[in-house]
Amino acid sequence: MHYTYKTSPLVCSSQIDIDIDNGVVTNVAFTGGCPGNLTAIGILVKGKTPQEIIDQLEGVDCGGKGTSCTDQLAKAMKEILAGRLG
Repeated sequence: MHYTYKTSPLVCSSQIDIDIDNGVVTNVAFTGGCPGNLTAIGILVKGKTPQEIIDQLEGVDCGGKGTSCTDQLAKAMKEILAGRLG
């Protein structure tokens, strides 16, 4: 299933597109932000469950903003698990 998450205005990325099949992430693509780093994040989370991503990335801060692109990915995964994103 495909999901689109609009990120907080505090981060460089404006949107995260996520594909999940059989409970496992198959693709993550960020719009905006640091292309190299965010492409790498997409590669690293491929094959993980949403809960694994939440456990690893929730609370990661960027420059004292209280969030980051990776924290926003964790928030998106929480929304998906709660059935609020679709």
